[in-house]
Amino acid sequence: MPNPLKVIDDHIGEHLRESEANGELRSAPSFGKPMQFNDGYDDTPAELRMAMKILHDAGVVPPEVELMQQLGALRRDAAAAADPEHARALSKQASDLEQLIKLRLERLRSGSW
Repeated sequence: MPNPLKVIDDHIGEHLRESEANGELRSAPSFGKPMQFNDGYDDTPAELRMAMKILHDAGVVPPEVELMQQLGALRRDAAAAADPEHARALSKQASDLEQLIKLRLERLRSGSW
């Protein structure tokens, strides 16, 4: 029985050879440049990287990201509110939530989680 990883490697190698032969590989905008992942991996504390990777692979956002999404929604709702009193209440909620997020992120950066 063939090694499944070798079969996958052979398949990838075949596609790379075809892409090189027809010029597709060299015409890519990123050809010859370092890869830019911009996925936050390097910014994530080393102790949290595996946990964040597991969450990411499972399609689950970290709690702080979820809070940031809620903050964005509160800000949008406050900006769209017709009633000034309601807008002020939503802005206050957004301010409180922003403070909570900052505290949580600082705790993660300091390693005191």
